[in-house]
Amino acid sequence: MLNIYNTLSKKKEEFKPINAGKVSMYTCGPTVYDYIHIGNIRAYMIPDVLRRYLEYCGYEVRQIKNITDVGHLTNDDMAQGDTGDDKIEKKALKENKTPAEITEFYEKDFHEVEKEMNILPAHYFPRATAHVPQMIRIIETLIKKGFAYEMNGNVFFDVTKFADYGKLSGNNLEDLQVGARLEEHPDKKNPWDFALWIKAPKEHILHWDSPWSVGYPGWHIECSAMSTEYLGDTMDIHTGGEDNIFPHHEAEIAQTECATGVKFVNYWIHTRHLKVDGVKMSKSKNNFYTLENIKEKGFSPIELRMLILSAHHRTQLNFTWASMEQARANLATLNNFYSRLLSHEPTTEEKLSGMTLEGYKKDFEEAMDDDLNTPKAMSVIFQFVTDGNKLLDENLLGNPMEAKKLLETFAKVLGLILQVAEIPEAVQKIAQERKEARQNKDFAKSDELRDTIDKLGYIVEDIKDNNFIIKKK
Repeated sequence: MLNIYNTLSKKKEEFKPINAGKVSMYTCGPTVYDYIHIGNIRAYMIPDVLRRYLEYCGYEVRQIKNITDVGHLTNDDMAQGDTGDDKIEKKALKENKTPAEITEFYEKDFHEVEKEMNILPAHYFPRATAHVPQMIRIIETLIKKGFAYEMNGNVFFDVTKFADYGKLSGNNLEDLQVGARLEEHPDKKNPWDFALWIKAPKEHILHWDSPWSVGYPGWHIECSAMSTEYLGDTMDIHTGGEDNIFPHHEAEIAQTECATGVKFVNYWIHTRHLKVDGVKMSKSKNNFYTLENIKEKGFSPIELRMLILSAHHRTQLNFTWASMEQARANLATLNNFYSRLLSHEPTTEEKLSGMTLEGYKKDFEEAMDDDLNTPKAMSVIFQFVTDGNKLLDENLLGNPMEAKKLLETFAKVLGLILQVAEIPEAVQKIAQERKEARQNKDFAKSDELRDTIDKLGYIVEDIKDNNFIIKKK
């Protein structure tokens, strides 16, 4: 039974969906004004692993991932994220393009990156600009109920009217008054109120008619409109990066629950930040990496996925090029074992004995059930590989197709793509013997076995932690 840490309750909870056998999940998607970086990729990959595991467990998952193409302002580090210029409009003006040209280009790139990372496409990718009428309806409801107010064409949510404000992030009004970075606005009753609708300056490109002004929606109202449109007033799971907790997700809860009168989300799941060489990623520090940068260094998207799986989603992941080398070695280990399984022809006696697989499956599920503990799940897989390789060497594995199916199942749940190295089993076996010789510091035997592999038409390339890759000459 899956137990998942819920940011709302601050504890692990047994997952119980609203409707038996079905799961509704909303993932905060990209603001399409720039290339996504590897920290964003991690935040999109973890919900993918969650969805894959839920489907493995037999659930029918409906995942919605929004595309923010308006309303996300540049000062989103301010406490309420509702000041500054629109990020998309600013990029359009800088590049002398239309907002549509900007969003179309970066949305396309986002989808390509997700595909390369083997992230399952959401069932629907709603765009904010296509849901302005739904946003206006929610704002009208909030004004009617007394939770929001209009001033000079701007509409703000009155945080003092929602008693549970801060229940997700812990940022209550007292804390905001003392420590938060708040920008005074002449039309706000309180500096901690946040914008639902913003009156557009005359020169503003992105704008719509509304009952209050020609303007554009605030960032927070967009997700409330799109999530309730496709998943209903209450959903099972809402995911995002930890930087979304406040103010974005806190605002979503406040405005949605005040509009609908019911609980918005049952399980909030957040992914922690990714650091590079122990420090925050930023363009100014020249440690800001995209998937293209990873590929330019000779690494594959699946090797990056392997690295991301090596850390629990609620811990900070420290990206280094050395860690990418380790991820490459780990993936090579899986692929070498997979190749051996495909080429192994068991003897009649071997078929009658064989490897017991149920324990590995049970241990893998226990790891995933424990708050998606992917590092522990990976350790189960590598124990399976180690044991399987030993039995292959001794002709005691049994039916290799059953082991192959289990390895493929593990890979599918974690979103890994196994690649078959078309290497004869005899060569694989010699390479394994050479690895053992190196571990025993028998370098003369190691060199002899390398020469044997070379004469057979293959090259064995040593990589980190005594692992290897075999290539055809």
